[in-house]
Amino acid sequence: MLYSLLNLYQIEPPRYILVGIVTHFMGLFSCGFLIRSHGTARKMMLVAMGLCIIVTIPFFSAPTILWVIGLLVGSYASGCAVASWGWFLKTYTPKNERIKSSADILIYSNIIMILINVTAINWSPLGGIILSILCLLIGIVFTLLLLPSHSESPNLAENMETKPDNNIFQPLLLLCLFVVIITVNSGLMYQVINPAFQHLTGLVSWYWAVPYIVALILMRNLPETIKRSMILYAGMAMIIGAFISFMLLGRDTYDYLVVDTLMLGACGIFDLFWWSILGEMLDYTDNPAKIFGIGLSSNVLGVLLGDILGMGMTSICLPSADVAVIALAIVSVTLALLPFLNRRLVYVLKSHAYLAVYDSMSDIRKMAVLDGIKPLDPLTAREHEVLQCILEGKSNREIATDLSISESTVKTHARNIFSKYDVTSRAELISNLLRN
Repeated sequence: MLYSLLNLYQIEPPRYILVGIVTHFMGLFSCGFLIRSHGTARKMMLVAMGLCIIVTIPFFSAPTILWVIGLLVGSYASGCAVASWGWFLKTYTPKNERIKSSADILIYSNIIMILINVTAINWSPLGGIILSILCLLIGIVFTLLLLPSHSESPNLAENMETKPDNNIFQPLLLLCLFVVIITVNSGLMYQVINPAFQHLTGLVSWYWAVPYIVALILMRNLPETIKRSMILYAGMAMIIGAFISFMLLGRDTYDYLVVDTLMLGACGIFDLFWWSILGEMLDYTDNPAKIFGIGLSSNVLGVLLGDILGMGMTSICLPSADVAVIALAIVSVTLALLPFLNRRLVYVLKSHAYLAVYDSMSDIRKMAVLDGIKPLDPLTAREHEVLQCILEGKSNREIATDLSISESTVKTHARNIFSKYDVTSRAELISNLLRN
């Protein structure tokens, strides 16, 4: 939409685009340091969306300094709104369902994006602005309905079982590094691949995000028996295929369909990976906005670096073969990083769909894990059963059902287990055992 507006007034887009990306990154990254409760998160979302509506109004008229101000304020505010939403993802979505919630958010937001994009490109940029404001108004209405309290949210008590844990810092840092590197390719796509097919205006306006949505739908509905971590390697192969195709093929409709399908399908795979990982990490912090915001800001940072790199390539008219070589080098780095990232994440996120490890072990290996670190005092038979359930990623409620005991009894056994292993939380317990 912004590109369409800038083209309408014959303004070069790079400066505006970079301003928007940088301030959006700042909003995502800093919001968690400002938000410390559900109530303030809800207020931040409402204020941010209201500001976005107000600062969008100047875009109905010719460019002035208000455009720059609006872009600065709106980009920062939207980053704060998205980061604040982390509180509600944690509260209202059971941890084992967050991969589906993340997929739904990405699917529906991209469907809306297609509608706005088609309107802005094929009809009028002002029509795209009107649709965007309408979406913000609907968002405000739904946010007003979010009134979290301990009594109103059935999942809140269960989701708060885990306590803040320092073990989350290193895996989060490694995940952010992985996201920054892999999304540099997204920035290259915006600045190098997309402009090469801009003559296919009608097709590009609606098909661009279709492979992304299809990939998300497929990943969302994969059977639990399929190991999703292997699909990440398939995603990397798709990125490699996209840049090789861009290098070898022409610039016609068929060529665009091949390149875009491979590239955006891979983006869908990776976006759901780190969105859902961040969703699981929310259980190990008392400030979900900080984890969620910092995690998503790494995605924006990667796009920003890719944009800058792509602009440089475009300015010197770098051949498509050289672009492909650079992209392949980036993928090579992420390929080397992925196994180490996976090992670090399983220490904390044992039950995540991408990272299941303990469930797939043989009984002998499971016993080896438990024997690897001796508790300070021997576990009782019941505590041993509870420990097995904890390692399988089950909640207190699920453990109580499986063992036919009360939830409060489960909590008592869990506290005893933590004491005997000299840990303070599930995350630390799982980390210590699985690291062995």
